[in-house]
Amino acid sequence: MTSPKFDIIVYGATGFTGQLVAEYLASNYRGDSALTWAMAGRSLDKLASVRAAIGAPADTPLIAADASDHASLQAMVAQTRAVLTTVGPYQLYGNELVAACVASGTDYLDLCGEPVWMRQMIDKHQAEAEKSGARIVFSCGFDSVPFELGVYFAQAQAKKAFGAPAARVKGRVRGMSGTLSGGTAASAKATAAALTADLSLVAIMKDPFALTPGFRGPKQPAGNRPLYEEDLKSWAAPFMMATINTRNVHRSNMLMGFPYGQDFVYDEMVLTGDGEKGEANTKRVMAVNAEKTGANAPKPGEGPSKDERENGSYDLMFVAFAADGRQLRAVVKGDRDPGYGSTSKMLAECAIGLLRDVPEAKGGFWTPGALMGDRLIKRLVDRAGLTFTVEG
Repeated sequence: MTSPKFDIIVYGATGFTGQLVAEYLASNYRGDSALTWAMAGRSLDKLASVRAAIGAPADTPLIAADASDHASLQAMVAQTRAVLTTVGPYQLYGNELVAACVASGTDYLDLCGEPVWMRQMIDKHQAEAEKSGARIVFSCGFDSVPFELGVYFAQAQAKKAFGAPAARVKGRVRGMSGTLSGGTAASAKATAAALTADLSLVAIMKDPFALTPGFRGPKQPAGNRPLYEEDLKSWAAPFMMATINTRNVHRSNMLMGFPYGQDFVYDEMVLTGDGEKGEANTKRVMAVNAEKTGANAPKPGEGPSKDERENGSYDLMFVAFAADGRQLRAVVKGDRDPGYGSTSKMLAECAIGLLRDVPEAKGGFWTPGALMGDRLIKRLVDRAGLTFTVEG
């Protein structure tokens, strides 16, 4: 069997997020002769235009591939060690690519936030991926890397401070400037359509352990209505990405052999402040959530300007509770808007980390944190503008 021509192929490079990923690789790995990568999409002409627009080397290879053309996907997959795909919603455009990667033993990374489809792919392909050696890594962007690694980091600090992992962690969004992606909104709409067409999928969507087949933990907080948190002295509102993030955190716990324990409880909400102002802010958050998934949601391919991306940020707090009531507060921050600027950096670095930092990892369906752990944290701190700290 011949060696692949490329380390990474960015599939969907003519889309908004895919172009940002390709631009990141072109800018940050230009002098890295050990990294070979290519851009793929439906139109070679559009790919050539993007290549010129982002300042990538003129000899950056371009590959024609289409989600509806199985042969083109197989040909693309055969040329690379890893496919990094931004072509979503994945439940509409990802089935054939996952199957092709699993069959050929090619690594796969995406930005998926669609738990029902992810569970379907795990059930269908896990055994074959283990045999072929393909590492299939979902959710390598804002959903769910900062949250998955935030819990991982908080638990490592809890072991030091408390002498044991925390059975209860709260993930709380303290600040977020920027926007979620049009792809996220499109995925939400596709999921809603799928649930309407097949009501049996609703149970999977509602299950906090949807991504831990064979394991069920304790009852989890619903997180679907505003509440006042006495222990944090703040009102909290529902967080629109909690549905995918919490599932990935529980899957990580399972994949790593339950270092957080089998009685682990985790939820995510948005902190809105104390008093009447905080209570009023919860209504604003819920209104924004509805707008971002409604008729005014960004469309796939649309996104913020460069200034908006670079001036965006996020501030996430993970509160670990010891059995005796003590708190430890770990914080993850990002230096770009979450849905585009930070996401594109995280996806690219997850792909490079997969190939360079954990070549020994076995095939199967992974979360980024369970697969790369401390090495991914270091990579994201060193290269992708994230910080991991403990407060107080």
